[in-house]
Amino acid sequence: MKKIVFLALALALVVGCGSKDKGELTGVKGKRWHPEKPYGMSLIPGGAFIMGKSDDDIVDLQDAPTRTVTVRSFYMDETEITNSEYRQFVEWVRDSILRNNLAEMADLEGKTNEDEGIGEYAYVDSGDPEDLSPYERYMLDTYGDEQRKINRDIDLIFDTEDYPDELYAEVMDGMYLPPDEWYNGQRTWDVSLFKFKYTDLDIELAAEYSDFIISGDMKRSDFITQYDVNVYPDTTVWIKDFKYAYNVPMHNDYFWHEAYGNYPVVGVTWEQAKAFCQWRTIYKNGYQKLKKKQNVNGFRLPSEAEWEYAARGGLQSATFPWGGPYAKNDRGCFLANFKPLRGNYAADQALYTVEADAYEPNDYNLYNMAGNVSEWVNSSYDIASYSYSASFNPNVNKKDDPRKVIRGGSWKDVAYFLQVSTRDYEHADSARSFIGFRTVQDYLGTDATANAATN
Repeated sequence: MKKIVFLALALALVVGCGSKDKGELTGVKGKRWHPEKPYGMSLIPGGAFIMGKSDDDIVDLQDAPTRTVTVRSFYMDETEITNSEYRQFVEWVRDSILRNNLAEMADLEGKTNEDEGIGEYAYVDSGDPEDLSPYERYMLDTYGDEQRKINRDIDLIFDTEDYPDELYAEVMDGMYLPPDEWYNGQRTWDVSLFKFKYTDLDIELAAEYSDFIISGDMKRSDFITQYDVNVYPDTTVWIKDFKYAYNVPMHNDYFWHEAYGNYPVVGVTWEQAKAFCQWRTIYKNGYQKLKKKQNVNGFRLPSEAEWEYAARGGLQSATFPWGGPYAKNDRGCFLANFKPLRGNYAADQALYTVEADAYEPNDYNLYNMAGNVSEWVNSSYDIASYSYSASFNPNVNKKDDPRKVIRGGSWKDVAYFLQVSTRDYEHADSARSFIGFRTVQDYLGTDATANAATN
């Protein structure tokens, strides 16, 4: 027994002598970290504000009584997500599906080891699964091949005259509508195939049942949901929303034509906006992995309180993002894109939407927090939610309630709906020609450092 104690003491002495911390509690040494502002976003320093309607409630909903709430610091997109940005998402999904289909065809025909034709677009050795980027992990989780990964280093070919072989052509043709459905002979993508698959963990619900998870009565997987979301926006909303109006040019050109690249995307459901946030996180962390940097935390839709706090731009009890109480400045110019003067849409220089960075930003450098398009937020609509939600970082998101809050008003709304405190809602699976969205990301650090960074 004495020998065992002696050996233990000797070992402790050796370990202690070899330690650089001299036996003190110094903590685990990790990589140095500095907050990095995401591209195209503004830092919104956390703080308290008076949330709710401080003036007229013309429809007498009584759904937004004033209350003081506090939100933590976060980053927010300076503009609404644009057509160009959303097209990046759509094309990424399309190309991911194409690469998978090409690889599967090459595998089926025994062409995976060839370095020409469809073989160039097939699988490559995946190596250690732990070394995969989030993009590669996404492909494995989605399509389930644990031995190979898709060759994504070769650009896809879309010109029919340059297809490398017949197998490649067969896969590509399968992504387009059949010729009898083409319009004026124009080859058209079958956008119903553009589906983004992802999984999401309901952390809040899992936390409620954490005791059951610890005891083994439930599993973490019980709170994971698989999603399969068609990502292509519904361009028919320009016609369906206004039955007796001629909006065919907007249906045909608004999403794809470069003339509208910097305009806010519309025709996107709440579910598609959530899928976009998941993709943006995967896409960014793929780059982080490549550069051997820490992953960023997820992009998401703002809560209703975060949206209103950001829209106010630090102005307490103001009617509009610019202060108010009027929608014109002292020179008689309109300050947002909406429906002024009893329906004279063009009075504010726009009939439909305008560029996402049009008009002056608020004091947090956020554009069009009033007007242009209404914006999805993460919260569910409940007329009584202000009475029972928390006073710090309040958020009510009921999974079984399809009504999701939209904020900010749009190009087709009167000024009342542009007020920062006005609440409205739409169903999560509905797309409209006047609803878009913007994303946020949590700030990692204290509100004090966030306030210092903005001063």
